Amino acid sequence: MSDGMGGGTRGDTLKKFRALQITSLEEEDDEGNGEGCGDMLDDEDVDAEDEDLVPVMLGFVEKPKNHWSLSRQLFPSKAGGVPAWLDPVNLPSGRSCHCDICGEPLQFVLQVYAPLSHKESTFHRTLFVFMCPSMVCLLQDQHEQWKRQPHIASRSVKVFRCQLARSNPFYSSEPPRHDGTDKPFGIEAALYNWCAAWEGKNVCISCRSAHYCSKKHQAMHWRSGHKIECPQLSISPQSSTSTWRSFASNINWPEYEIINEDECDFDIEMSKDANSLVSGSLMDEAAKLLVDKFEVDDDKKSWASFQEHIARAPEQVLRYCKYERAKPLWPMSGGQPSNTDIPNCSYCGGPRGFEFQILPQLLYYFGVKNDADSLDWATIVIYACETSCEGNGPYKEEFCWVQLASQSAEVR
Repeated sequence: MSDGMGGGTRGDTLKKFRALQITSLEEEDDEGNGEGCGDMLDDEDVDAEDEDLVPVMLGFVEKPKNHWSLSRQLFPSKAGGVPAWLDPVNLPSGRSCHCDICGEPLQFVLQVYAPLSHKESTFHRTLFVFMCPSMVCLLQDQHEQWKRQPHIASRSVKVFRCQLARSNPFYSSEPPRHDGTDKPFGIEAALYNWCAAWEGKNVCISCRSAHYCSKKHQAMHWRSGHKIECPQLSISPQSSTSTWRSFASNINWPEYEIINEDECDFDIEMSKDANSLVSGSLMDEAAKLLVDKFEVDDDKKSWASFQEHIARAPEQVLRYCKYERAKPLWPMSGGQPSNTDIPNCSYCGGPRGFEFQILPQLLYYFGVKNDADSLDWATIVIYACETSCEGNGPYKEEFCWVQLASQSAEVR
C-alpha cells in the first residue's frame, strides 16, 4: 500500500507493510527493522491449524489530505475515483476493459500498491480491481466464475497486475518526497473524457479532443455539456483537460486513500481498553457461544466467525495477507472455491495464491444504496500469480472470486 499517510492517524503504512515481505523505495536500505506483529513470522513458523497467527494488514479509507496525494508518481493505494495507472501508457484494452456480460465499460473499484522485495521486476507492483456496477451482471458472474478451461468465463469483475523495475521510463529511481513537488516522467495515454479510467481510442469527430470508451459514454458526455464545449474545443483543444476530471467525479465512486494497520494492533487495543463494557475474554466467550448456537447451520457459523474478526476493526474495507498459507475470511460457507477452482496463472502456468479481499463495508463509503437491485457482495477475493511472473504485456489479468450474501440468489 501507499506511503501517502506520512504522520497520519494510521501510521507509516509502508513500514508496516514491510512485515508482510513487501518493501518500498524508502525501505530498501532499512531491511529487517519493521514494526508490527508480523516482523519475525515466516511461512515455516505458521501453524496450519491456527490461521490467526498469519499477520493480516487491514485497509481503511480516508479522504486524501492533498489534491496530489493520490497521483501515480506517489504509488498510492486508493479506492474510487479514477485509477492511478502504474504504467500510464500501455493500458489494458479491448475486451479487458468491458463487462463480458453487458458489454459496458468496467468501473474502477480500487488499487493496492504491493511491491515485492525479492525480485527486481517487482520493485513497483500494483493490483487494480474493476467491476460492472450492475447487480444483474454480478449475479450472472456467480455462475460464470465456476467455469474452467476450455470454457471461457464471462466476468463482470476483473483484476489486473502491473509491475515495474526500479529503473523504468515512468518514475525516478529515488523515493518520492510527498511534498507536492514529485513529478512523473514521460507521457500518459489519453484517457476517456467521461469515466477517465480507460484509454480513449474513439475520438469526437468534431473537436478531435474528447476521447471515449463507448458510444454510451460519448452520448452521456454530449448530453452533459460537451455539445456546448465542443465548438470551443475545436478552436482551443487544451481547455478540455480541466473538465474531464469533473465529469469523472460525477459518475465514478467517491475517491479515497487506502491506509492500513496490523490487525494484531486492534487485538492489543481491545485487550487494553479498560473502559470497554465487555472484556476481551468475555467477547471471545460470547462469540464462541454464538458459533455453538448456530452449529447446525454452516453459513451462520461462518458469518459469526466473520463478524467476530471484523468487529475488531469494523471500518476495515480490505484485508491483505500475501503468505503461502494465508486464507480469505469467508462470510459464508457455501460458494467457497476449492483449490482446483482457482485457475493457474494464464501467463506462466504456475499456481495463483490469495493476496487480498475486499469487504462489503466499501459499499457504504461508495454511497451505494441498500435497495433490492443495488450492487452488493459478501466479499471479493483476489488471487494473483504466486511468483508474480513477468508474463506478456505490462498488465496481467489475474483472478477474483466473488461471494454474495445469498449464494442461492437466482439470476434476474
